[in-house]
Amino acid sequence: MNPSHGYSHSVTALLDVPASMAFAFMADPVALGRWSIGCMNTQPTGGDGIYAGVSLFDGVEGFVAIDADPERMIVDYRLGKPGEMRARISARIMDAETCGLAEHQSYVTLTAWRTSSMDVARWHRLCATHEAEILLIKAQCEALHPA
Repeated sequence: MNPSHGYSHSVTALLDVPASMAFAFMADPVALGRWSIGCMNTQPTGGDGIYAGVSLFDGVEGFVAIDADPERMIVDYRLGKPGEMRARISARIMDAETCGLAEHQSYVTLTAWRTSSMDVARWHRLCATHEAEILLIKAQCEALHPA
């Protein structure tokens, strides 16, 4: 199997912020609208915690709802049309103690799962996008919470 045709993709960054701050940033739908290339400028739609944003690729409006679990430090991003949203992207935050990091550091990992209808070009674009987004997450979160 060609790895670029994989079923999931993960990227991780070391952030110079405590895990609690990284988690809060990843769970914030307004912050998501500054780093998510596929859902920029998120705004509430007025219903059930669903936000709308615009893709920088093609200008198409997309929808996201955020399910955040602070105890496990996992954030699921449900994507799709309202009423048909699925958790296809997740963020996991690892604290300093778990990974032997400095007290003010944490890991943030983004994971995406490929749908059966996603062609190779669209999957490649999503993977490349996440490689850029993890850099945006690191820079923006650290700027908000300087060490």
